[in-house]
Amino acid sequence: MAGAFGFKGCQKIRGPQIRSLLEAKDFFLFDCDGVIWHGEKAITGAAKVVSSLIRQGKNVVFVTNNCTRPRENYVSKFYRLGFTDVMLEQIFSSSYCSALYLRDVVKVRGQVFVIGCDGLRRELQEAGIPCLEEADDPDATIYDCALAPDVKAVLVGHDDKLTFLKLAKASCYLKDPECLFLATDNDPWHPLSGGRILPGSGSLTAALEVSSGRKATVIGKPSRFMFECISSQFSGVDPAQCLMVGDRLETDMLFGSNCGLDTMLTLTGVSQIEEAQEYRNSDLTTNHSLVPDYVVDTIADFLPAFEELDEQSN
Repeated sequence: MAGAFGFKGCQKIRGPQIRSLLEAKDFFLFDCDGVIWHGEKAITGAAKVVSSLIRQGKNVVFVTNNCTRPRENYVSKFYRLGFTDVMLEQIFSSSYCSALYLRDVVKVRGQVFVIGCDGLRRELQEAGIPCLEEADDPDATIYDCALAPDVKAVLVGHDDKLTFLKLAKASCYLKDPECLFLATDNDPWHPLSGGRILPGSGSLTAALEVSSGRKATVIGKPSRFMFECISSQFSGVDPAQCLMVGDRLETDMLFGSNCGLDTMLTLTGVSQIEEAQEYRNSDLTTNHSLVPDYVVDTIADFLPAFEELDEQSN
């Protein structure tokens, strides 16, 4: 569809071009951090964009690699930040999709050893996935700690309480080739204020991949599985009618490319247009999958197009 408008390939779009895109697409997928909000502050105009899309009869879903909170907490955050019409079924987090993968795809029969926050455990428990409870003595080491005999999967997410013992136990469980090795996502880091960064789930997964000699199956973006989850819960999802809007080239844009979706980079988050242009001009064809079809400064750039559509309908 991007080619039909004549401006495909990392081009900034405005006014009439955005209006044409809004009219052409039926399904909008948004990343959250850096697109919808920064921490506890909504991106200016984002709430109005979401409500306008819903009012126009568009399908809107949110796809996030943040696995630290259950979906119910996301609904509360959306409401707290002024997104009053977002419902639970519109939210697809890497923790929720990991629970669906374990329950519906591999149909795990046994316990799951989780490296992750309480939010990840809650999503698994709500899906009926048994999680191994940590009950080690504070002074326990890998030499003398107990190892459960029925662990059938190791799932790695963001864990701000990661210990060497957790890493060592996970490595032991993964010695069994029948034990699944899953990661909620492979995000390497997340930006913090003041120029600091927070190591992401991908950095923890990388450590375990080295110690176990195995590669993890990634559930979140840029894996196709998140889109398969959406397609299974919304009828008639046509990739050609979808637009993926995100702020990170290596996850959001690649996710869209992997799923056959048109992609839009918003410049309110991690990646900037210069990086996208470098990928576009690269001799490596694999880098071209990281290039967005469209670029906007912020999703608030949608708002004038909505005003035009409202005037047209009146």
